Amino acid sequence: MKKVLFTHSYFLRFDPKQWKMQQPYLPLGTISAAAYLRNKNYQIELFDTMFAHSADEIIPELEKFQPEFLVIYDDGFNYLTKMCLTNMREAAFEMIRFAQARKIKVIVNSSDSTDHAEKYLSVGADFIIVGEGEETLGELIDHLSNSDDAPIEIPGLQYKSTDGLVKTPKRNVLKAIDELPTPAWDLINMQEYKDRWMASSGYFSLNLSTTRGCPFHCNWCAKPIYGNRYNVHSPQRIVNEIKFLQENFDASHFWMTDDIFGLKPGWTKEFADLIEAAHLKIKFKIQSRADLLTNDNTISDLARAGCDIVWMGAESGSQKVLDAMDKGIKVEQIYEASNGLKKAGIKPASFLQFGYPGENKNDVQLTLKMLSDLMPDDIGISVSYPLPGTVFYERVKDQLGVKSNWKDSDELALMFNKDLPKDYYKVLQRYVHRSFRMKQGKDGFIEMLQSPSTITKAKLRGSLLVPVHALYKIFNGFKLSSMDKYRTL
Repeated sequence: MKKVLFTHSYFLRFDPKQWKMQQPYLPLGTISAAAYLRNKNYQIELFDTMFAHSADEIIPELEKFQPEFLVIYDDGFNYLTKMCLTNMREAAFEMIRFAQARKIKVIVNSSDSTDHAEKYLSVGADFIIVGEGEETLGELIDHLSNSDDAPIEIPGLQYKSTDGLVKTPKRNVLKAIDELPTPAWDLINMQEYKDRWMASSGYFSLNLSTTRGCPFHCNWCAKPIYGNRYNVHSPQRIVNEIKFLQENFDASHFWMTDDIFGLKPGWTKEFADLIEAAHLKIKFKIQSRADLLTNDNTISDLARAGCDIVWMGAESGSQKVLDAMDKGIKVEQIYEASNGLKKAGIKPASFLQFGYPGENKNDVQLTLKMLSDLMPDDIGISVSYPLPGTVFYERVKDQLGVKSNWKDSDELALMFNKDLPKDYYKVLQRYVHRSFRMKQGKDGFIEMLQSPSTITKAKLRGSLLVPVHALYKIFNGFKLSSMDKYRTL
């Protein structure tokens, strides 16, 4: 029986912002692929890099397990891996070299290796899987276990030959994804994940995927793994997984990792009906779109199912910017969806994006106004980030220099506009965050005064921190003023 060691290249310690939060989500895509290969009767082990200090921690596992294959299979469900951070890329390169030195064949599947296959092959990877990986991985290892011939008939591969880089035909995505085995949860040290969650947040959250792919066409969004096709698990399968994870690991909260949750008509209603019929008590968070949330009874069905927070890709309060992004939503819909969620007892949260080409000071002010008007429960701020394969990337690629990826998720460097100071958007992000937290703390204080029954530790802490946020807001405001002379009017 051939031995296959799975790993991934997301090291939580290498991303200071995420390490500070201590809310780690296990590598769902990795253990899903591992389950698929184990069903084909290969001997499987996992080296989980999530809490590792360095890539060389894989060496003892390589020497102890002595696999024929090392599979670096990143979690394509996690948006952090789609960012192709250079810290993680360098760690992947190190693990490839360690395996190569021991004559272990290396297979890689990730967004970054898809975009930069030749870089991975040049440091010693034998094969890059392009796109959805389970079927390609199974066919490839079957072939390599029984033949020395090049796998030219297997779709979804890139590899080197004496004639140069070989790219086999594209593989079609899976449609009947319920036929895939459930993820290999047993390969994960759940206790370590749970301990960190309990210490940081007071509850244990696990990640689940109900869908693969996204049919929308936001022109900055890269989809190197699942593309624009949209396929969905049945609500019953997801409910069964929730039951299993509650009973075996005492998880009380779930992150539905889908790019867009509940897009299929009737899916969310059926899911809520099944949750209620099974008497499950859970909380979960999702990602969605403002236009979808204003359809039919979507919000009420989410509330029935236990949805706690909805992250919306609001991006901007400027319709001009949204249209330039091909976002396909109206600012009015963001307002309507946010208010509808609050009425249903669900916390709205907003992803915001600054720096898109053509954005000016007025557009930024419109975003700040929207934020002040709606006061979501939380915000996530990023800077327009050009990833290969997107329309946005093609528009700005001639402006990119040697640097085309961030080191970690908090770098927030604008890589395509050299007229602005390097740290402009990082300062803007700090300013917006402090302004938001300051207003949130003030609003919470007033609410507690008016209704003492609403007092919580979080509100008390937020209120006490208002002076701190105010000082930092002033400080970052001064820095922005000194930088604003560079900004387009």
